[in-house]
This record gives sequence, structure tokens and C-alpha cells, in this order.
Amino acid sequence: MVSRTNFGGGTAVLTPATARPAALARWLWVVAWMVVAMIVVGGITRLTESGLSITEWKPVTGAIPPLTDAQWQAEFEGYRQIGEYQQITGPAGMTLADYKFIYFWEWTHRLLGRLIGLAFAVPLAWYWIRGAIPSGYKPRLLALLALGGLQGAFGWFMVRSGLSSEVTDVSHFWLSIHLLTALFTLAGLAWTAFDLRRLAQIPGARPARLGGVALVAALILFVQLLLGAWVAGLNAGLASDTWPLMQGRLVPEFDNSRGLFWAMTHDPFLIHFLHRWWAWVAVAALIVLARKVRPLERRASIAIHAAFGTQIILGITTVWTGVSLWVATAHQLVGALLVIALTWGAHVLGRRP
Repeated sequence: MVSRTNFGGGTAVLTPATARPAALARWLWVVAWMVVAMIVVGGITRLTESGLSITEWKPVTGAIPPLTDAQWQAEFEGYRQIGEYQQITGPAGMTLADYKFIYFWEWTHRLLGRLIGLAFAVPLAWYWIRGAIPSGYKPRLLALLALGGLQGAFGWFMVRSGLSSEVTDVSHFWLSIHLLTALFTLAGLAWTAFDLRRLAQIPGARPARLGGVALVAALILFVQLLLGAWVAGLNAGLASDTWPLMQGRLVPEFDNSRGLFWAMTHDPFLIHFLHRWWAWVAVAALIVLARKVRPLERRASIAIHAAFGTQIILGITTVWTGVSLWVATAHQLVGALLVIALTWGAHVLGRRP
């Protein structure tokens, strides 16, 4: 049995009578907040230089950490073969206890990824079998599942880019792909949850559309998030501990010997500069978005303002504190919350009857 409604005089099939959009929305929010937690742990993993501590990808058996001294020594020996240990942490005097600390963060990050996969795939199968998924939402939920799997693969490609005796870190390009895929997945989870919640409240409500103003704001924020990922990947946050000036000047000195495009994608000083000032372009776009959202949903407008305001303060504080671990982690957390806030506002503007 299905429920039907009329759109402009035509009859459209909406959902099976067994559909449970409200339950699906709650489930997606649980998964979304798990993704936020993973983004935070990923930030800590990066800031503590823990990402290369596990040199193999074992999707199933890797869920169990080393349990014996021999297993720990084997893991540590694998880490000793890469450039990060040979050129940085080894000469600095890394001990097995130090290694266990960085291993913990990378293992936790990967474990969260596995848990998110289970938290999405198992309920999805259950809702599918029960006929609880409204018409038109199955392809979107499968796409989100595929994004989660892709995210895991991108994470391994990122780690693999640093598993060499010639390099001491992962590729900042792979790091940005890994982070931005997580944030895109988070936005997709939130958008779908908003759609389902509205469907539960208004039977027959059609999915929202991404409008022009929201799309522009999203693209501008995407650039800012990309620059932020490159800042993290190149440790460019350490390029300056002053604000608003860098090296006592507005535009810092940077390596332009291989052209401006290379500098914009590789030089930590220029990328740091671009990240701190493109932020104001993002703020302007978000203010425009929030003002358009305010008459329709005041709470979404407040969320956007609160998120970008807090993010700006945390960004400046991160610079002033020399990239303090917990301030920088909070900066990454609020970045994820800003993505949710923008998604909320964009969804409000794109709602249809």
C-alpha cells in the first residue's frame, strides 16, 4: 500500500505506507554526529603526527590493536621503516611508549570509521527490508554508503603517500581529499535528514533543492575548507604566530620561483595567507545566506552566524597560540559544525511544498 498526493493536478506516488521518515532522520543524525566525532579525532591524529603510525591497511583484523609485546614490536618495526621515523621522530628519541601514544590516535580514527560503516550499513539494510524507506530515497542512501566506503579508501591512499623513506609526511592533496570527502558526506547526511524530517512533518513534501545563493556560499566555503586542509597538511599554521600581519607585513614572503600557481598550492606561507584572508570572503557569503534564511527559519540564521563567528575567533587564536592542540582541534570541530549550519540554511531556502 502507498500514500499518494496531487502536485499541480497530477498524482504522484510518495511513500509506502510502511515508510518511517522520522526514524530514518534520527538515524542519519546519529551517523552525522559520529562523522563529526571522526573529523575531530582525525584532526587530533594530524596535529599529533599520528597518521603514519599504522603502516598497513587491514579493514577487518586491524580493528584489534596489538595485545602482546611481540605484536607491539612488530608494529613499531614497520613504523621504523618510513621517513617520518628515520628523519624526524627517530632522531628525536622516540620510544615504544611514545609510539603507543600516536598509534592510539590513528587506531581510534580507523575504529571510528569502521563503527560509522556499521552504524550506516546495518540499519540501512534493516530499513530496506522493512520497507521503511520513502520512495526516491534509496539511491541517495546508497550514494551516502558509497561515499563512506570511498572515504576509507581515500584515507588509505593518504597514508600510503607518506609510507616512504624519502618523505616525512602524507601528501597535503590526499589529506584535503580525505577531509573534504568527510565534510561532503556530513553535508549529505544532514541534507537527507532535513528532507526526511520535513517529509515526516508534511506528508508529500518534496526534497529541497540547492539554490543559487546557497550554492555560491557553499562553493566559497569549499575553497576555504580546501585551503584549511592544505594548511593542516603542510603544517602551514606554524608559518606565523601573529595576526593580522605575517612576518611584520600583510603579504608574507613566499617561494615564487616555480610560478604563482605552484606557490598557491605548495608554499605554506602563501597558503596560510590565503586561508586567513579568504575567510572574510566566506564570512561575507555566509552573512548574505543567513540574511536570506532569517525570515524563513531564524534558528538556522543564528546557527550560521554563531558558527562562522566562533570559527573566526578560533582561527585567530590557533595562530596566536602557535597551533595549540586543543584550540586547533576546536577550530576543526567548528568547521564541521559550520558545514552543518550552512546545509541547514541552504535546505531552508530550497524547500518546496
